[in-house]
Amino acid sequence: MIAFAANSLLCRLALRSELIDAASFATVRVVAGAVALGVVLLPRWRARGRPRANWPSAAMLFTYLVFFSFAYLSLSAGTGALILFGAVQLTMFAAALRAGERLAPSAWLGLLMAVAGLVYLVAPGVTAPDPQGAALMAIAGVAWGLYSLRGRGTTAPLESTASNFLHAVPFVLVVSLLFANRLSLSPMGIVFAIASGAIASGAGYAVWYAALRGLTAGRAATVQLSVPVLAALGGAVFLSERVTLRLVVASAVTLGGVAIVIARREPSRRARQR
Repeated sequence: MIAFAANSLLCRLALRSELIDAASFATVRVVAGAVALGVVLLPRWRARGRPRANWPSAAMLFTYLVFFSFAYLSLSAGTGALILFGAVQLTMFAAALRAGERLAPSAWLGLLMAVAGLVYLVAPGVTAPDPQGAALMAIAGVAWGLYSLRGRGTTAPLESTASNFLHAVPFVLVVSLLFANRLSLSPMGIVFAIASGAIASGAGYAVWYAALRGLTAGRAATVQLSVPVLAALGGAVFLSERVTLRLVVASAVTLGGVAIVIARREPSRRARQR
């Protein structure tokens, strides 16, 4: 979770300080992630061959990475992480409802709380986040949620992730060409983007997949509740970002609502397994 929160901090730090432009940050991040994961999996690929390209998943990963970068041109680390996390969870809950899963009344209450928290966060006001940035981050969250849903059935999640990073490279290169007039590169900006791609994304995903083996779905989802909090704390400590009352209240309502839904879904799953 620290690695996931670090993505928000590294991106915000690089963009706020104008050390690199958003398109280049996304491109370097994707390339660095593809290289890092490729190095880890190269022996396995040599022995068994590389997985076939999954272009829809690569497109979802690309959408998440690019919209994430452009959103952080105007959002604080904590606000961006909360919008991203809320959009991811709401997307996955919507998919579960579409698949026919039933929610208990208390779970519906939690879902409404989560939505209300996000609506309160982005509602017009003095401390409201930039509307465009919030919209871009919401799209990034939906894309990551769909990407996660597409990857649930894979038998080799780490290999699939590496392959998706690799096949997302052409997409981000096109974006960099489209925004070539905004090109802005510095050594530190490139370092931050490489750290985000190779360490926070590449190594972070590897550690996360290893941890998932010992976690139930509900516990895995609950652990992710810490990401917006870690991002907000990191933003305050390392970026001197102000933690507003609006962010605190929205975080409590949104994350509390998600926790209620997760808590109500997990027992029902165990009951069905019996």
